[in-house]
Amino acid sequence: MNTECRIRMADGTSKNLAPESSLVTRMYLSIEQFLKNLILVVRRFFEKAWNIAKNEPRKVIHCLKVGIALSVVSLFYYMRPLYDGVGGTAMWAVMTVVVVFEYTVGATLYKCLNRATGTFCAGFLAIGIHWIANQSGKRFEPIIMGASIFILASTATFTRFIPAVKARFDYGTMIFILTFTLVSISGYRIANLLDMAHERVSTIIIGASLCVITSILIFPIWAGEELHKLVISNLEKLAESLDCCVAEYFSDKEDTTTNTKKMLAFKCVLNSKASEETMANFARWEPAHGLFNFQHPWGKYLKISASMRSCACCIEALTSCINQKDQASEFLMNQLTNTCQQVSSTAAEILKELALIMKTMRKSSRMDMLIQEKNNAIQDMETLMEQLSGLLILPKVVKNEKDDQEKPIIRTSTTVIPLVEIIPTATFASLVIEIATRIEGVVDAVEELSKMAKFKLEDVEMIK
Repeated sequence: MNTECRIRMADGTSKNLAPESSLVTRMYLSIEQFLKNLILVVRRFFEKAWNIAKNEPRKVIHCLKVGIALSVVSLFYYMRPLYDGVGGTAMWAVMTVVVVFEYTVGATLYKCLNRATGTFCAGFLAIGIHWIANQSGKRFEPIIMGASIFILASTATFTRFIPAVKARFDYGTMIFILTFTLVSISGYRIANLLDMAHERVSTIIIGASLCVITSILIFPIWAGEELHKLVISNLEKLAESLDCCVAEYFSDKEDTTTNTKKMLAFKCVLNSKASEETMANFARWEPAHGLFNFQHPWGKYLKISASMRSCACCIEALTSCINQKDQASEFLMNQLTNTCQQVSSTAAEILKELALIMKTMRKSSRMDMLIQEKNNAIQDMETLMEQLSGLLILPKVVKNEKDDQEKPIIRTSTTVIPLVEIIPTATFASLVIEIATRIEGVVDAVEELSKMAKFKLEDVEMIK
């Protein structure tokens, strides 16, 4: 029987309270809310997955390639002739495909070659040591096998700390330790160790070969090409950020959020170091493809990126100056606007020309002219700053009547400019000059790459 409660209000009136919901009703509402939230989460998941597939269709292609490779390697289990040929170790081929198939061709080759080499070397050594231990008798056999595992595993683990080995052979070293240990331990109980090692090595080679063939023949994604495109994109973003920062600083608009996305594009340059090093490492394993010959100097891309990050650090300092432009002197800003924009525009034009050089892989005949224009613009700006400093009088301490504090000021022929208003503009102008100077490092790195990669000369038609 439902009961109603009455409460008395402050004004003397009374009000009925609705009866409490039953336990079944509350459970129903909770389950209904849970199902709604679950449907919402699933819907958002599929929306994100659809957006990823739509924006980056190559990831979908990679998933299909993995499915094809696994389907083919599964035939070694489904088809009796193939299964009899490799024995019961066909599962090693399946495991190899799952483990070594990567997004890019270079990453797949890196893992396949490392796995095959590590497995072969470990199997060869394990069989040799097993033969020696077997000849020593049952008493010394476990001692020799245990000591060999300790020595080789410890030595191989130590080599993983060597930078050169870690960069190129870390995965192979790990596979060497794993295979040697498994074969050595198995050989102590299994009579025909040679056949077992042969079957495992052959199945791993089958799986690795299938991964390489599928990765190269079906819509290949090259790590070197990805690195090349990333460096070009970073050059363009660096030029865009420099232009936007200088334009925003000398702009009269109060709204500084219009070009925020373009202005902060330089952050991609700062955050791409790890991915660039990974791509460069994988690109070294790839064969010649497209415009990239065998033994293309991929390491030079890292040098270009390091020079770009040096410029990006200065651009990051420029963005902090923009937040303080309200404290800067309008007199100095008006005097430096044209020359500062000239320096930034010529520097940005050099970056765009470098991006074009790498995109077409052709040397540019305009580069010397652009560098000369940049140097002239820097010289004009330095001359103007010297002239402005010549108009200034040494700081003179004056008394502030309001707060009885002393502060320095600087006088020009027509204006009194506080020192705190001079520092922001002078800092910004100095940073622009520094960026334009550091760009020469990027130019030198690209020129070194063009020589080693043998970029072609620019066509006469392109010049016209």
